[in-house]
Amino acid sequence: MALSNTAPCSRRMSNTLRGRRIPIQLRNALLVGVFVALAGCAHPNGVLKPIPTAAPGGSIENLLVVTTRKPSGDPATLYTGQRDRAFSLDAIAVSIPPDSHRKIGEVQWPKHLPPNPETDFATVGVKHLASTQQAGSEWLARHLPKSRSVLVFVHGFDNKYEDAVFRFAQIAHDSKADAAPILFTWPSGGSLFDYNYDRESTIYSRDGLEKLLHLLANDRRVHDVSILAHSMGTWLAMESLRQMAIRDGRVAPKIRNVILASPDIDIDVFSRQYKDLGKRHPNFTVFVSQDDRALAVSRLIAGNVNRLGQIDPSAEPYRSAAKKAGITIVDLTKLQAEDSAHHDKFASSPEIVQAIGTRLVAGQSLTESSIGLGDRITMLAAGTAKAVGTGVGLAVSAPISVVDPGTRHNLSGQAGNLVQQIGGPASNAKQETKAATELLSSKN
Repeated sequence: MALSNTAPCSRRMSNTLRGRRIPIQLRNALLVGVFVALAGCAHPNGVLKPIPTAAPGGSIENLLVVTTRKPSGDPATLYTGQRDRAFSLDAIAVSIPPDSHRKIGEVQWPKHLPPNPETDFATVGVKHLASTQQAGSEWLARHLPKSRSVLVFVHGFDNKYEDAVFRFAQIAHDSKADAAPILFTWPSGGSLFDYNYDRESTIYSRDGLEKLLHLLANDRRVHDVSILAHSMGTWLAMESLRQMAIRDGRVAPKIRNVILASPDIDIDVFSRQYKDLGKRHPNFTVFVSQDDRALAVSRLIAGNVNRLGQIDPSAEPYRSAAKKAGITIVDLTKLQAEDSAHHDKFASSPEIVQAIGTRLVAGQSLTESSIGLGDRITMLAAGTAKAVGTGVGLAVSAPISVVDPGTRHNLSGQAGNLVQQIGGPASNAKQETKAATELLSSKN
């Protein structure tokens, strides 16, 4: 998020929200209340220490984990939230309980250690690899499927190393993606109050992710690469792709699919990032939800600047702009959330997570019928100007426009989303449409 002009921004955060005065005590109460709601249930530390065997009938997910975190020296945790100057590579095998003992879309964290592989996710193998291109290449030689596809996952804010490993193991298993699963995990503090540290850590790690993507794109055995990024990790993914496009003149052709789930990106920033990718860019799919509480907090911290993952641009000209940009947007607002933050719908919904693996990673576009959720989702497919389903129409606004200095002012009509979440009056749709028209008319 943009944190320039800190003092003026803080005053705006404290006193106003789209023209409505918000006392600083109320703002702080909102932040604390939402942070508590997002905290959820804790799980025991040290789940990465391998156990001897998996459960009969269970599954094993073999992951290559690439990180810019500093090693912990403890085999139960492996890495800290601190930053390291070097890459580290590990091959980690995660045991998934039998399907009869779990719900698709959930990580079954152990309540105590050692975990019970019959009911819990568990680590059954860890091998530290030399942090070289050859080590990663040898892992690919053993795990690259016949499709020769690779899926790179970039996690979000407030993730410990083990959080990222188990979540991606769940996604890889439940999505049934025919791709070699590679996790890029950056140095997150693993705390709800480390937001600024995490943000800086994504900046620290963008060169590392770009290097990983280059190595994969240059490997002759790899046919294509898909990127799945979540929350703050979407900013990291976009920055790395942007750097690649600037250095090389385009994003590597093998990087064909980019999936942004609950993107915690300032919409002004995303518009610049997307523009800098050039005309020859990957296919983009964006999952959004207007009831995402984590992004509501992020937005409040950011001085009430819309996050891409929370937008609700239901009126024209947004729909036409999305068609022109070729971005598929899926609105999950009506989908029931399994997490209190409503921030992980892409991974916790069986239909959505399976659609990611069987369609998006396979290079196919999503349709409402392919997901089968009826009016619980709204979709704007790339290349069409028609919303599918019966929910609120969805499209992209500023992220696919060239932004001038007045963009934030033009987008002020959308600032009512957060007010509505805390009991304020609804935003004025006419003002929003007018703002969007002004924005699009400013395109170069």
